[in-house]
Amino acid sequence: MKKMFLSLLFVMATLMTAQAQKFALIDMEFILKQIPSYEQANKQMESLSKKWQSEVEAKAKEAKVLYEAYQKTASTMSAQQRTAKEEEIINKEKEAAELRQTYFGPQGEAMKKRQELISPIQDAIYNAVKEIATLKGYDAVIDRASAQSMIYASPRIDISNEVLSKLGYSK
Repeated sequence: MKKMFLSLLFVMATLMTAQAQKFALIDMEFILKQIPSYEQANKQMESLSKKWQSEVEAKAKEAKVLYEAYQKTASTMSAQQRTAKEEEIINKEKEAAELRQTYFGPQGEAMKKRQELISPIQDAIYNAVKEIATLKGYDAVIDRASAQSMIYASPRIDISNEVLSKLGYSK
């Protein structure tokens, strides 16, 4: 009987705690689509990525051309000439790999540019969400776009439009 009473007391306390918490939702994709500077930053990133990718592909193509020429003439070369050509091909392939790393690696130019262009926008959104959550007493604000297991959420707890208003973009 005592265990049952304690279990019931525990369940009631858990329910009361759960009811006391206030949640809100935002849709980050929706918010970002409403911000013109985000779209501009994405277009700029896409343009730079294409430019950098073409540079990397050009370097890789140079290595491929050298290799194909080597394949055609390898039988007529001396051992020393073959070694020199092989080293030249390897160096070109290394240059292409290094260029790819420089542009697209974890510490590459693309990552740095993305942080430069998009981080300020994300920081502004975070600060707006934080202000609204603090002002309205929300215990948690969940991003609907990244919550994969969310099946349904009431539109009345979505504060995306409030965030946009706070940022100066009326919806």
